[in-house]
Amino acid sequence: MCLVLPAIFGPSAAAQTPVDLELVLAVDVSLSMDIDEQRLQRDGYVAAFRDAEIHRAIGSGGYGRIAVTYVEWAGPFSQSVVIPWTIIDGAEAALAFADRLEALPISRARLTSISAALKFAQGLFAASGAKGVRRVVDVSGDGPNNAGEAILPVRDELVANGIVINGLPIMLRAAVTTPFDISDLDRYYGNCVIGGAGAFMVPVRELTEFASAIRRKLLLEISQADVPVRITPVQNSSPAEGYDCLIGERRWQWYFDRIPN
Repeated sequence: MCLVLPAIFGPSAAAQTPVDLELVLAVDVSLSMDIDEQRLQRDGYVAAFRDAEIHRAIGSGGYGRIAVTYVEWAGPFSQSVVIPWTIIDGAEAALAFADRLEALPISRARLTSISAALKFAQGLFAASGAKGVRRVVDVSGDGPNNAGEAILPVRDELVANGIVINGLPIMLRAAVTTPFDISDLDRYYGNCVIGGAGAFMVPVRELTEFASAIRRKLLLEISQADVPVRITPVQNSSPAEGYDCLIGERRWQWYFDRIPN
């Protein structure tokens, strides 16, 4: 059964559904990704929720169910809930979630504000109608934060509140082709975006990797298996090796400073 929980639910609700995981899927729809890439990304999530191994992972938890919401984001004021909080308690509910996601249009918007996406995601947990053993924000993106608040303080705020942030850095460009690209987006995510106990990321470097990367990431999040990829412990709140977590903002400033008045 697929149960959509309306936004009126919150911490004061008389009863909250216990779940193994509350998961916000925060998906980048900025204009730096073309529509074909965005379609592949969406199709990757649809395929994952139709996957029998994902269904088994959901059923293997203590409660045998998770709560999921799917969000699209871009700039500081561009966040939208595509599918509200939904309890998935088996194959039937997962398939219904996938069917609904497949049928909905994909939005597109300017700029990249990972910080705003994370703050928006954090606010959604209060209205989940569920009480999860774990709370996770799963954020994808093809570039660094370049608008809104700085990323580090926001990342650290979520981690301090017990929320784990995992990442799907999308690295389809072999080289820097615009002033806003960075070649080491995986290092940026590792140092500046992901955080919390057992946080990890799964980079996507080829179009053909979207589906497998999303499936792998969801399996790890749902099953809480040992993660054989990059981990950032909760106590690691400062970027390693002096990494510049304001690189996206600096590139935007450099670009606009060069535009003649």
